[in-house]
Amino acid sequence: MALQRTFSIIKPDATRRNLTGAVIKKLEDGGLRIIASKRIQLTREKAEGFYAVHSERPFFGELVDFMISEPVVVQVLEGENAVARNREIMGATNPEEADAGTIRKEFAIDIGENSVHGSDSLENAKIEIEYFFNDAEVVG
Repeated sequence: MALQRTFSIIKPDATRRNLTGAVIKKLEDGGLRIIASKRIQLTREKAEGFYAVHSERPFFGELVDFMISEPVVVQVLEGENAVARNREIMGATNPEEADAGTIRKEFAIDIGENSVHGSDSLENAKIEIEYFFNDAEVVG
């Protein structure tokens, strides 16, 4: 097993409903350790930059509006096979398809307001971590 780092966002629908602690508990109970965390209010520019890969998709504007609507919690998670483990704990993007006990099954409102984001690969985790954190903020 490989010790990895991955990136996570607790999205506005979860922070608005005061679910930050419940989401973190699921991550930690699932074997992931939080080694960096901060609650921030995304600017439009920061959200557009983060989701630039989706800029040509029809949902881009709605996604950006949602992500700047309330504070978010950005985190660096560490653990054995952290990328895959985090995605397992989050559940399927569509909460109707998510397994019982996952974050999205329990907390998501719908496919758009699905409570969490997680990196989909080690390469993207590195890019996403560096987008929000400097080296001094990641304190494993």
